[in-house]
Amino acid sequence: MLIDTHCHIHDSDYPLDVGEVISRAHQAGVMQMICVGTSDENSRQAIEFANNHDGIYASAGIHPHEASSGLGQLAEIIRFATREDFSINSPAIPAHKLVAIGEIGLDYHYDHSPHDVQIQLLTAQIRLALNHDLPIIFHVREAFDDFWSVFDSFTSDGQQIRGVLHSFTDTKENAEEAIKRGLYIGVNGFSTFTKDDSQKAMFAAIPLEKLLLETDAPYLTPTPFRGKVNEPAFVRQIAEFHGAIRQISVDEVANTTTANARALFNL
Repeated sequence: MLIDTHCHIHDSDYPLDVGEVISRAHQAGVMQMICVGTSDENSRQAIEFANNHDGIYASAGIHPHEASSGLGQLAEIIRFATREDFSINSPAIPAHKLVAIGEIGLDYHYDHSPHDVQIQLLTAQIRLALNHDLPIIFHVREAFDDFWSVFDSFTSDGQQIRGVLHSFTDTKENAEEAIKRGLYIGVNGFSTFTKDDSQKAMFAAIPLEKLLLETDAPYLTPTPFRGKVNEPAFVRQIAEFHGAIRQISVDEVANTTTANARALFNL
């Protein structure tokens, strides 16, 4: 069994038939998926989608690209975190399927939002996750110096942040810093097609017990499906790739990364 720990198939503009996508995922052994929110409205869509599909869960958060308007959206994310919404009566599906806060973080590659506003929003959402004992899905791009400063401001007084660095493509040193702080590393199709030797070495060095698999669908389609819309079924190709570079079986990758995902997200 495999788990796609990060996808966006709930998005209204996802271009494939989601029923068929879920069916193909199951055929590939991908039995659970987490739909990740990026704004208040997108998080609501993720939760509604999860409530309507068995084996699918959701996260709620405001992406750093949305930080300029994000503080105004925070009240809705707080409502989700306190589980004031989306209760359902069906005994076959959990009454609420929100399993994380995210994706949240810092992105200095683009100038969608000022850095200080991103930091303010990240700080508020980390505090929210800690207050409600939820893990965090982090998005960090070209901003690790500030990110570690914010992160460590919480953990220096004994608070423990549980989470994953989603779509990690940074240095081996920052991967080691993340692992030292107890974080998981999320890898997706990018790891299968990068031509950067330092990134290849970094991906191969991530300990299996700290690895999570994701697609980030519809983005970052793995080899050998480049040019196609990404979908959760392709987690299997990512698992096969990481088995090959570690010279272990895909079953070992699947078993360990599934256990990792279940432990972090309480699936």
